[in-house]
Amino acid sequence: MAAARLALGTALAGLVALAPLAAQAPSSPPPPDLAPGTGASFPKGQGAALDALPDWGGIWFMQRSTDPASRPAPPKLKGKYKAANEAWRADVAANNGVARNDRSNCSPPGMPMFMQLAQYPYEFLFTPGRVTINQEAWRQTRKIWTDGRGHQEDPDPGYDGDSIGHWEGDTLVVETIAIKDSLPLQMGMTHSDKLRVVERIRLSPTDSDLLLNEMTLHDPEALEESWTATYSYRRDRYGMLYEFECSENDRNPVDEEGNTEFR
Repeated sequence: MAAARLALGTALAGLVALAPLAAQAPSSPPPPDLAPGTGASFPKGQGAALDALPDWGGIWFMQRSTDPASRPAPPKLKGKYKAANEAWRADVAANNGVARNDRSNCSPPGMPMFMQLAQYPYEFLFTPGRVTINQEAWRQTRKIWTDGRGHQEDPDPGYDGDSIGHWEGDTLVVETIAIKDSLPLQMGMTHSDKLRVVERIRLSPTDSDLLLNEMTLHDPEALEESWTATYSYRRDRYGMLYEFECSENDRNPVDEEGNTEFR
């Protein structure tokens, strides 16, 4: 057996050796908005700019009010999006209050619910020309470009969308587009491919361990009017994110014939 393994390993090594090597690593063109040699891809020498940014160190837990009266009213849907939400509510009521899910439990919610998860913490990383937000749940990661580039000309819709930000003093202003329209706006609510999310994120002026995110949703096809809510996050200065590997504990429901209920 050992000899066979050795022979197989030698044969595979020979095949690898014969494989043609790429002439050079693939190279993407720079964003059209940036001058050559600038932006997040050239971090050296930009340390002073990072030192001038506010202190968002540690991890942050979203704070959710226990008083339903203090929570903002939900967005006002219209047209087919309103009808779909009403059908979803009726289905939940008929199913003893349990909401059916047409996606895997291991599929993250994506934006804008990415920033509305109360149980799992967030981490903000500042690097030259970019803010990265790590979310413990599903190991989600958002990339917010702050190096002056604009949105991609034809971005592929994704879970986190295409996020472009800039600093107005100590406030990070972010605009996100290209969010998959199969993702929830809120529980039981869907949106169109025209959804645009604008966030203004800053420390509370009265509490340096409280982060505020004023989020506005714009969707001319799904919403009667733009909708704004402010979310707050409490700092744990020395906390850290834990591993979240959903695939090791996936509990997707199946029907009587053993088929998954997710499409």
